[in-house]
Amino acid sequence: MTQEQWIAVDRYFNQSLIPSDPILEATLEASAAAGLPAHQVSPLEGRLLELLARLHNARTILEIGALGGYSTICLARALPVGGRLITLEAEPRHAAVAQANIARAGLAKVVEVRLGQALDSLSQLAAEGHGPFDLIFIDADKPNNPAYFEWALKLSRRGSLIIADNVVRNGAVVDPNSTDPSIQGIRRFFELVAAEPRVSATALQTVGAKGYDGLAIVLVTAD
Repeated sequence: MTQEQWIAVDRYFNQSLIPSDPILEATLEASAAAGLPAHQVSPLEGRLLELLARLHNARTILEIGALGGYSTICLARALPVGGRLITLEAEPRHAAVAQANIARAGLAKVVEVRLGQALDSLSQLAAEGHGPFDLIFIDADKPNNPAYFEWALKLSRRGSLIIADNVVRNGAVVDPNSTDPSIQGIRRFFELVAAEPRVSATALQTVGAKGYDGLAIVLVTAD
C-alpha cells in the first residue's frame, strides 16, 4: 500500500467515525499558528486514547509531553466528575499554547500543565505524593523513554495502564545499530518492559496520515 492509500483510509474513518470537533480543530489551528511542530496524535489516535481512558475508568491521568494540548484534551474528556489530569511540558511556548487550548476546551479546572523538564517534574510529583495514576501517556523526547517508563512504574499501581506513542519510527526500531538516540531510547524502553515481571505488554504498528509508526500498551499487573 502507498502513503496515499493510508491517508485515504484515514480520511474515510475520520468522516465515518469522528464528528466535526470545533474545539480540537481550533487546537490544531492555534498550535500551527504558534509554530509548534505537527507532532500531535491524529484524530483517530486521539479518540483511541479517549476510549482507552474511558474503558479503564481512569480518574487520574499523567501525560508526559503536552505539546499543544491536543492529546491532553482527548484524555481529559474521558475523566469522570472529580477526575484530574497532570500534563508535563518542557518548552514554555508549547506549555502556553497548551494552557490556552485546554482553557478553550473548558478543561482548565481538571487539567494542570506543569512546565519544566519532565524528569525533574516527575521527581517533584513523587516528592509531593502524587500518584498512583490510573493511566500514564508517554509522548515526549524518545531518548528518555527508558527513564519515563521507570518513573511511570513508580507512579503506578496494579491495574495502571501505561501507553507509549511513536515506538516504530517508520520501522527504524528494528535496527540495533542505529545511532539515532530516539531509536536507542525506544529499544531500551522495550528491553525494560520485556524484563519487568510486574507488567504485561503489547505493541501495535499503525499507518495513516501520520505515516508508519505505532504504540506500546503496558498493563501493570503487580505492585
